[in-house]
Amino acid sequence: MVSDFRKKKLLLVFQVFFDTDKSGTIEKSDFEKSAEGLAKARGWAPGSPALEVAKEHLTNIWNGLQKAADIDGDGKITQEEWLSLWDKYAQTSTPQEWQDVFCKSLFHVQDSGGDGAIDAEEYSTVQQSFGIDKAQAVEAFKKMAQGKDVITWAEYQTLFKEYFTSDDPNALGNCILGQSSF
Repeated sequence: MVSDFRKKKLLLVFQVFFDTDKSGTIEKSDFEKSAEGLAKARGWAPGSPALEVAKEHLTNIWNGLQKAADIDGDGKITQEEWLSLWDKYAQTSTPQEWQDVFCKSLFHVQDSGGDGAIDAEEYSTVQQSFGIDKAQAVEAFKKMAQGKDVITWAEYQTLFKEYFTSDDPNALGNCILGQSSF
Protein backbone atom coordinates (compact mmCIF):
# COMPACT_ATOMS: atom_id res chain seq x y z
CA MET A 1 0.00 0.00 0.00
CA VAL A 2 1.37 3.38 -0.99
CA SER A 3 1.55 5.84 1.90
CA ASP A 4 0.00 9.29 1.53
CA PHE A 5 3.50 10.81 1.45
CA ARG A 6 4.75 8.53 -1.33
CA LYS A 7 1.48 8.96 -3.21
CA LYS A 8 2.05 12.72 -3.21
CA LYS A 9 5.57 12.27 -4.64
CA LEU A 10 4.50 9.70 -7.22
CA LEU A 11 1.59 11.81 -8.42
CA LEU A 12 3.92 14.80 -8.77
CA VAL A 13 6.05 12.77 -11.19
CA PHE A 14 2.91 11.59 -12.98
CA GLN A 15 1.43 15.08 -13.33
CA VAL A 16 4.50 17.22 -13.95
CA PHE A 17 6.92 14.96 -15.79
CA PHE A 18 4.78 12.39 -17.58
CA ASP A 19 1.25 13.69 -18.17
CA THR A 20 2.56 16.62 -20.20
CA ASP A 21 -0.77 17.35 -21.89
CA LYS A 22 -2.60 17.31 -18.52
CA SER A 23 -5.19 14.78 -19.75
CA GLY A 24 -5.13 12.79 -16.50
CA THR A 25 -3.41 9.83 -18.16
CA ILE A 26 0.03 9.08 -19.57
CA GLU A 27 0.10 8.29 -23.28
CA LYS A 28 2.75 7.97 -25.98
CA SER A 29 2.04 11.54 -27.10
CA ASP A 30 3.18 12.79 -23.68
CA PHE A 31 6.64 11.42 -24.40
CA GLU A 32 6.74 13.14 -27.76
CA LYS A 33 5.89 16.43 -26.04
CA SER A 34 8.63 15.78 -23.46
CA ALA A 35 11.18 15.39 -26.24
CA GLU A 36 10.14 18.78 -27.62
CA GLY A 37 10.54 20.39 -24.19
CA LEU A 38 13.96 18.85 -23.64
CA ALA A 39 15.10 19.92 -27.09
CA LYS A 40 14.08 23.48 -26.33
CA ALA A 41 15.74 23.46 -22.88
CA ARG A 42 18.99 22.05 -24.22
CA GLY A 43 19.00 23.91 -27.53
CA TRP A 44 18.96 20.70 -29.56
CA ALA A 45 18.14 21.21 -33.23
CA PRO A 46 15.61 18.93 -34.94
CA GLY A 47 17.41 15.79 -36.07
CA SER A 48 20.46 16.44 -33.88
CA PRO A 49 22.16 13.32 -32.47
CA ALA A 50 21.41 14.36 -28.87
CA LEU A 51 17.71 14.80 -29.64
CA GLU A 52 17.54 11.49 -31.47
CA VAL A 53 19.13 9.71 -28.49
CA ALA A 54 16.65 11.41 -26.15
CA LYS A 55 13.74 10.36 -28.37
CA GLU A 56 15.01 6.78 -28.42
CA HIS A 57 15.27 6.73 -24.64
CA LEU A 58 11.80 8.24 -24.24
CA THR A 59 10.35 5.66 -26.63
CA ASN A 60 12.00 2.85 -24.65
CA ILE A 61 10.63 4.29 -21.41
CA TRP A 62 7.12 4.54 -22.88
CA ASN A 63 7.23 0.99 -24.26
CA GLY A 64 8.40 -0.44 -20.95
CA LEU A 65 5.99 1.67 -18.92
CA GLN A 66 3.05 0.67 -21.07
CA LYS A 67 3.96 -3.02 -20.87
CA ALA A 68 4.39 -2.85 -17.08
CA ALA A 69 1.54 -0.58 -16.07
CA ASP A 70 -1.20 -0.51 -18.73
CA ILE A 71 -3.24 -3.22 -17.05
CA ASP A 72 -6.36 -2.79 -19.22
CA GLY A 73 -4.38 -2.39 -22.47
CA ASP A 74 -6.05 0.87 -23.53
CA GLY A 75 -2.81 2.66 -24.40
CA LYS A 76 -3.10 4.95 -21.38
CA ILE A 77 -1.63 4.81 -17.89
CA THR A 78 -4.03 6.00 -15.20
CA GLN A 79 -2.96 7.34 -11.83
CA GLU A 80 -4.08 4.09 -10.21
CA GLU A 81 -1.99 2.02 -12.63
CA TRP A 82 0.96 4.35 -12.00
CA LEU A 83 0.72 4.04 -8.22
CA SER A 84 0.40 0.26 -8.42
CA LEU A 85 3.51 0.04 -10.58
CA TRP A 86 5.66 1.99 -8.13
CA ASP A 87 4.22 0.15 -5.13
CA LYS A 88 5.44 -3.11 -6.67
CA TYR A 89 8.87 -1.52 -7.20
CA ALA A 90 9.08 -0.44 -3.57
CA GLN A 91 8.16 -3.94 -2.41
CA THR A 92 10.81 -5.67 -4.52
CA SER A 93 13.40 -2.87 -4.91
CA THR A 94 14.23 -4.51 -8.22
CA PRO A 95 13.79 -2.07 -11.10
CA GLN A 96 12.28 -3.12 -14.37
CA GLU A 97 14.35 -2.39 -17.45
CA TRP A 98 12.32 0.73 -18.32
CA GLN A 99 12.90 2.09 -14.81
CA ASP A 100 16.66 1.72 -15.29
CA VAL A 101 16.37 3.48 -18.65
CA PHE A 102 14.28 6.21 -17.01
CA CYS A 103 16.93 6.77 -14.33
CA LYS A 104 19.78 6.75 -16.88
CA SER A 105 17.86 9.08 -19.18
CA LEU A 106 17.15 11.59 -16.43
CA PHE A 107 20.80 11.62 -15.52
CA HIS A 108 21.98 11.83 -19.13
CA VAL A 109 19.70 14.76 -19.94
CA GLN A 110 20.88 16.66 -16.89
CA ASP A 111 24.55 15.88 -17.45
CA SER A 112 24.82 18.25 -20.40
CA GLY A 113 28.60 18.43 -20.06
CA GLY A 114 28.87 14.66 -20.39
CA ASP A 115 31.36 14.45 -17.53
CA GLY A 116 29.47 11.85 -15.47
CA ALA A 117 28.23 14.37 -12.90
CA ILE A 118 25.46 16.93 -12.60
CA ASP A 119 26.03 20.43 -11.27
CA ALA A 120 23.42 22.92 -10.04
CA GLU A 121 23.18 24.75 -13.36
CA GLU A 122 22.68 21.57 -15.39
CA TYR A 123 20.12 20.31 -12.90
CA SER A 124 18.11 23.52 -12.66
CA THR A 125 18.00 24.00 -16.45
CA VAL A 126 16.27 20.66 -16.95
CA GLN A 127 13.92 21.21 -14.01
CA GLN A 128 12.90 24.56 -15.50
CA SER A 129 11.94 22.81 -18.76
CA PHE A 130 9.32 20.96 -16.70
CA GLY A 131 8.02 24.14 -15.07
CA ILE A 132 9.97 23.97 -11.80
CA ASP A 133 11.14 27.36 -10.52
CA LYS A 134 14.92 27.77 -10.92
CA ALA A 135 15.49 28.95 -7.35
CA GLN A 136 13.51 25.97 -6.02
CA ALA A 137 15.51 23.60 -8.24
CA VAL A 138 18.83 25.07 -7.09
CA GLU A 139 17.72 24.69 -3.46
CA ALA A 140 16.78 21.06 -4.11
CA PHE A 141 20.15 20.42 -5.75
CA LYS A 142 22.05 21.93 -2.82
CA LYS A 143 20.13 19.75 -0.40
CA MET A 144 20.88 16.59 -2.39
CA ALA A 145 24.53 17.46 -3.03
CA GLN A 146 25.16 18.14 0.67
CA GLY A 147 27.75 20.84 0.09
CA LYS A 148 29.39 19.26 -2.94
CA ASP A 149 29.45 20.91 -6.36
CA VAL A 150 28.21 17.86 -8.25
CA ILE A 151 26.13 14.71 -7.96
CA THR A 152 27.75 11.63 -9.52
CA TRP A 153 26.00 8.85 -11.40
CA ALA A 154 26.35 6.47 -8.43
CA GLU A 155 24.87 9.06 -6.07
CA TYR A 156 22.08 9.81 -8.54
CA GLN A 157 21.04 6.15 -8.69
CA THR A 158 20.71 6.05 -4.91
CA LEU A 159 18.70 9.29 -4.89
CA PHE A 160 16.40 7.98 -7.66
CA LYS A 161 15.63 4.77 -5.78
CA GLU A 162 15.09 6.72 -2.58
CA TYR A 163 12.58 9.04 -4.25
CA PHE A 164 10.39 6.20 -5.46
CA THR A 165 10.64 3.92 -2.42
CA SER A 166 11.15 6.03 0.70
CA ASP A 167 8.44 7.17 3.09
CA ASP A 168 10.93 9.37 4.95
CA PRO A 169 10.08 13.07 4.40
CA ASN A 170 13.75 13.93 5.11
CA ALA A 171 15.24 11.56 2.53
CA LEU A 172 17.58 13.40 0.19
CA GLY A 173 16.14 11.54 -2.80
CA ASN A 174 12.89 13.45 -2.35
CA CYS A 175 14.63 16.36 -4.06
CA ILE A 176 15.59 14.54 -7.25
CA LEU A 177 12.82 16.10 -9.33
CA GLY A 178 13.23 19.68 -8.21
CA GLN A 179 11.22 19.81 -5.01
CA SER A 180 13.14 20.69 -1.86
CA SER A 181 10.31 19.59 0.41
CA PHE A 182 6.82 18.09 0.34
